[in-house]
Amino acid sequence: MAVTASNWRGRFEQLRANKLFELVVIAIIILSALLIGAKTYEETSRFQQALVVLDMGVTAFFLVELLIRMAAERRVLDFFKKGWNVFDFLIVVASLVPLNDSEMVLLARLLRIFRVLRLVSMIPELRILMVALFKSIPRMGYVLLLMFIIFYIYGAVGSFLFVDVDPKLWGNISLAMLTLFQVATFESWATAVLYPAMEHYPYAWIYFLTFIFLNAFVFLNMMIGIVLDVMQKESVAIELENGEGEAAELHGLRSDVRELRDQLNRMESLLKERS
Repeated sequence: MAVTASNWRGRFEQLRANKLFELVVIAIIILSALLIGAKTYEETSRFQQALVVLDMGVTAFFLVELLIRMAAERRVLDFFKKGWNVFDFLIVVASLVPLNDSEMVLLARLLRIFRVLRLVSMIPELRILMVALFKSIPRMGYVLLLMFIIFYIYGAVGSFLFVDVDPKLWGNISLAMLTLFQVATFESWATAVLYPAMEHYPYAWIYFLTFIFLNAFVFLNMMIGIVLDVMQKESVAIELENGEGEAAELHGLRSDVRELRDQLNRMESLLKERS
């Protein structure tokens, strides 16, 4: 019985690692997203029954796929040691809420929307982007704090200088900071903000251009640099985990060099003892 169970686990493990199986899962996830989008059109109301059947089929497929991945582990608890597996498990279990219950139909539809997020767990490149985004948030917090300080300083200066130009835009520091946010997004800032200010203060362009330079170029590039740095580290970590890529080769070379060094040290110590 143990041999049979081991054989089944080996088959499930091969199926889980099969690239074709992964492509089928990705295709079903995309189909699930299309079904959700199709239900938002009134023209599809005549195909309501067919859409319900397809939704049940997609849900059943996700459940079977999840069970296969769990059966491929040596122990079921090992499946939950990876965060992305827990993520998939929660989404699949949440999508089991039936659609035919009038009280739960809204909740069921909302939960099915999140099945699209399974693409993140299935595609390694998307996982790298998502992990890099979350790991970048603490470091980006300091950049955002510095941006807030610059916004506050420029807002205070702007509320003092341009309050007579347009009180609706510069009446107080809160309005001034909102106006500066409009400037930072380049949304009609020249005609609505810059030119009226230059009619009263010809050198007001210095104020706005320095603000745009700091926010649109310096701070934005700092945030991009933080995300790229974290993405590079995550890529290296994944290469080491999978044993592929330059990072894995360098790690292997370093391990070999350490082993050779240890062997040379042992040989040297033996030679000293014999001499």
